[in-house]
Amino acid sequence: MPEADSRAPRRDIRQRDALRSPRFAQPATYARLPYEEDLTDVDAVFLGIPFDDATTFRSGARMGPAAVRENSRLLRPYNMFLDVSPFDVLNVVDHGDVDVVPGYIFDTFERVEAHLDRLCAARAVPFICGGDHSITLPVLRSLRRAHGPLHLIHFDSHLDFWDSYWGKKYTHGTWLRRVVEEGLVDSVAQAGIRGSQYAPDDLDFAHEHRIRVETIDAFFERGARAVMADILAGVPADAPLYISWDIDVVDPAFASGTGTPEVGGLSAWDAVQCVRSLVGHRLVGMDVVEVAPPYDGPGAPTSLLAANLLYEAISVLAKNSGAGVRAFAAGAEKGGSA
Repeated sequence: MPEADSRAPRRDIRQRDALRSPRFAQPATYARLPYEEDLTDVDAVFLGIPFDDATTFRSGARMGPAAVRENSRLLRPYNMFLDVSPFDVLNVVDHGDVDVVPGYIFDTFERVEAHLDRLCAARAVPFICGGDHSITLPVLRSLRRAHGPLHLIHFDSHLDFWDSYWGKKYTHGTWLRRVVEEGLVDSVAQAGIRGSQYAPDDLDFAHEHRIRVETIDAFFERGARAVMADILAGVPADAPLYISWDIDVVDPAFASGTGTPEVGGLSAWDAVQCVRSLVGHRLVGMDVVEVAPPYDGPGAPTSLLAANLLYEAISVLAKNSGAGVRAFAAGAEKGGSA
């Protein structure tokens, strides 16, 4: 990627001003950011991948990106807990959706990879809303090409490394096994696991491949911040880190709008703390998947939480930028990439 011409003025991309335009006005974009296909001077993007044909129980996550956009209208420009104004530090846009191919997993994967390749070439950090969890596989294929092997933190109720469902290798419950088999990651840590299993040997894959599994008990016994500190101690600060967040890791009392809910999960507060703990690490992207609006409660708390988790992650990227920890190259100056 050629260096940006320091003499050329850099675009200044901002949220729509809520003190001039009411939050309920205008078409919904993520955080009321501009919809933009041009990636010039863009540091990070919100990207929808509305695909849920790899689900194994109930579908609906294809409606996730639209619902998250609608429920992101209240996101304001200053994050007081991280002391950063992310949309002042970074140029962030709503980059629309990948045009998926309903009913065709492999065709959709090809389109996701191609789209992510373009983002990586432009050095725009992806903040992705699914869609079911299968979409993380093609995302990581692209990011692996851009960054080398990744460190992955996977928040979920479920292990997602079963070998197959009904003899099919590519579902939202098998994507992580394919990720490991394809050598896309240096390390995997799973957080919040609590769903029932099929058999005692379901955990064998984790043991064989040195996958760290932190069950929900760890969060209740030690607290979210302590668990995250333990996980992140094993990730070098300058190593490429990707976060994959299945919203069903959160208790259905806070996030009922998902396809495979499990009782006894994280609270919304815990979830936000987990994302904030990423400050200082080289975040190269994050997804929030399995948001299924047809099952959400009044007030759309699941979509609202998903919108906020992505906002916190963008805030982390902005905070890191100000501290000199860049997503693509440690020490790079702001002006060409994030």
